[in-house]
Amino acid sequence: MDRTLCTLASAMGLLLLVPSVRAADWITVRNSVEVNAPVDTVWRRIGGYCAISEWMKVSCSYTGGHGELGTVRSLMNGSTDEVMVAQTRHSYTYWQNKGNMAPAMFHGTLFAEPDGASITMLSYTLVYDQDELPAARRDFEHKRLQARFRDLLGVMKQLSEAK
Repeated sequence: MDRTLCTLASAMGLLLLVPSVRAADWITVRNSVEVNAPVDTVWRRIGGYCAISEWMKVSCSYTGGHGELGTVRSLMNGSTDEVMVAQTRHSYTYWQNKGNMAPAMFHGTLFAEPDGASITMLSYTLVYDQDELPAARRDFEHKRLQARFRDLLGVMKQLSEAK
């Protein structure tokens, strides 16, 4: 019995040495736009992993892969790296592992869904842990991302609907 108490006391003492883990505060930013074009047409126009260079007006090159799952794209002359972590016929999800939002475990998903034969719902969803950002920057980043990706969907809509 004394040995059990000593073991329990030792275990409790070790727990005091373990740093506390705090819960993440995940933020989701969602934007969508209706595009007057079939989903395959839309995705062919804006869905390539480096098509971002046209609709976001940034440099993009592959530093690993060729646009498939696992591809790493380098944006803005290497200041940002994003790894494609999921992909479907009309979507991809990436994780930013280098860049402004990398400390916040920033992920983005671009996806296109048919809404009938000639309409596409184009959506961009962002997820990040705002606890990893300085408190003074949290509200600013949320508003910036909401507006930026809403505007980018507008650009993608224009590109997809152009004849």
